[in-house]
Amino acid sequence: MQILRVNLTTNAVLYKDVPESWRAYGGRALVARFLLDEVPPTCEPLGPRNKLIWAPGLLVGHMLSSVDRISVGGKSPLTGGVKEANAGGTTGMKMAWLGLHALIIEGGPPADGSWKILYIDAEGARLEPAGDLVGLGLKETGERLTERYGSKIGISAIGPAGERLYRSAGVTHMDADLNLTRLSARGGLGAVMGSKHLKAIIFDQPRANRPPVVDEQRFKDASRAYLKILREHPQTGQIYPTYGTAGMVELCNAVGALPTRNFSAGRFEAADRISGEAIHDLNLARGGQIAHACMPGCIIKCSNIYFGPDGKPLVTPLEYETIGLMGSNLGIDDPDVIARMNDIANDMGMDTIDTGAALGVAAEVGLLAFGDGERALVLMEEVKTGTPLGRILGNGAALAGQVLGVTRVPVVKGQAISAYDPRGTKGTGVTYATSPQGADHTNGLTIRADVDHTDPKGKVELSRPAQLNMGGYDSLGVCLMGTFAFGVDPTLIPELVNGRYGWDMEPDYLQQLGLECIRMEREFNRRAGFTAADDRIPEWMTVEPLSPLNSVFDVPDEELDAIFDG
Repeated sequence: MQILRVNLTTNAVLYKDVPESWRAYGGRALVARFLLDEVPPTCEPLGPRNKLIWAPGLLVGHMLSSVDRISVGGKSPLTGGVKEANAGGTTGMKMAWLGLHALIIEGGPPADGSWKILYIDAEGARLEPAGDLVGLGLKETGERLTERYGSKIGISAIGPAGERLYRSAGVTHMDADLNLTRLSARGGLGAVMGSKHLKAIIFDQPRANRPPVVDEQRFKDASRAYLKILREHPQTGQIYPTYGTAGMVELCNAVGALPTRNFSAGRFEAADRISGEAIHDLNLARGGQIAHACMPGCIIKCSNIYFGPDGKPLVTPLEYETIGLMGSNLGIDDPDVIARMNDIANDMGMDTIDTGAALGVAAEVGLLAFGDGERALVLMEEVKTGTPLGRILGNGAALAGQVLGVTRVPVVKGQAISAYDPRGTKGTGVTYATSPQGADHTNGLTIRADVDHTDPKGKVELSRPAQLNMGGYDSLGVCLMGTFAFGVDPTLIPELVNGRYGWDMEPDYLQQLGLECIRMEREFNRRAGFTAADDRIPEWMTVEPLSPLNSVFDVPDEELDAIFDG
């Protein structure tokens, strides 16, 4: 395995051996180690001293279900701190097959202001002109690149949002069906890629070249046991293949944590119209695809291809977070409207969470009436065309709040809160507050715990292991869906890792890896100027009760500050 370094200023393309201090890390942990080693913590995120890294997880490359995710990382222009955003698709797998432990993009933009494509295959890497792709949405970008390079490639690319340096811009990856829609969405890393004038990366490795495994039998036995649990678990064997992540709508609504009308309520009276069940039935009736895999080899297939009223594909995927932030959060109960908004965001290469939250902020000042789906689509078109208002909204909820004079802005560390209100699920609220990444449910979601979610007691103790686990999973390349099986049998993670690398990791390896990851992330943020004051839920959520629970976020500050002590 090697490190590939590409400098957009000098056009240098260099392969290097993996540094000894990086070999035990992949994915999110490698992002943190890389940032500490190479990126000045106080640098301008959109300047040439910031760098981007693509890092497959440590278990990526074997087409093991839900274990082929890619992490993209750098200093976030949205939070000003550490950022890792992972996604499915084929990028991680292709990188592992190309023998790449990591890809690092530095410098830029080119002195002549030109845009580039980075092409990588088994023979090496080179920069090519991308002038014909600038300004194109991701649909057309993907079509042109597959016409040029063939249909067996993997792609990471940015859309117009990244080119315009929108802080909601992500880095989009291609799935096995050539949909360029799998987004490393959070933190504005697409803007960092755009600041370097890199439009796309091509990973050309059509044939499986799986990384070597030291102990084949051990790895194979653990893989089989893992797949057996996935098939038999009710969540991964039945619920998610049928309803996808949209199945969370009814659960969050019942708990009272579904963001509604800019997080002013936790239950949406029309939740049944945008639920997983409703979307399943509607999509099935139109001939849409219910069970769709974002990664080759995935047996869960929790994604979907949502069809419109004309019986043609409208968007893929239509996920819970989008439904929450662009649906109930805006008072919109029409799945087709949400899907059309989602489609615009996908083609632009934008995070639907921060964009949906920004639209909720706009509704606070009358730019949008809650429930007015057509007006929401008009505002999305403004984001697409780049009007002054569109650029404000495209830069996310925090900036929208500052410009529009709104204080009820659902963000932590400048990043929008995802579709679980922290007053209705306080363990997840602790994760939002204390995660180095900013508000992000994937860093430690606690809604499935059998607890009183509105009681502040014990929520730090609930969040801590969830955060440590996810730090480990994100470093291994494991999807959230795969965690259901690993949670049933925790011995499977060390068995897979020990079989793959010949290491001798103990049963607590996952949490130890997560702890190392979070410690490095917190250290980068400390050097960037973060303090305990940044580890807080918005003040208005601590005094404004959430309807109908009448709950505020009241986990004590001293408990938040001590979460990772000792």
